[in-house]
Amino acid sequence: METAEIVSKINHFLVEEFEVDAEKIVPEANLRETLQLDSLDYIDLVVVIESNFGFKVKAEDFTDIATFQSFYDYVENKLAIK
Repeated sequence: METAEIVSKINHFLVEEFEVDAEKIVPEANLRETLQLDSLDYIDLVVVIESNFGFKVKAEDFTDIATFQSFYDYVENKLAIK
C-alpha cells in the first residue's frame, strides 16, 4: 500500500469515526488534541486501525505518536514489516 493511500484511508476513518473536521487533519497537527482523544477513544482508534490495516496494535506503540505524520509513519512501518 502506498503512502498516499494509507494517509487517505486513515484520514477517512478519522473523519467518519471521530467526527473531526477534515481540514484539521494536517501532518504537523497534534493527534490527541485535534481528535480530542481520551483513553476510551484510544481503544476505538486501535480497533479501527486493526480492522482497516490487519495488524495488532500495542498500547505502548502510541507513546511515540504525537502528530498525524508520526501516526501515518507508524502505520506505514507496521504494514512494511507485516
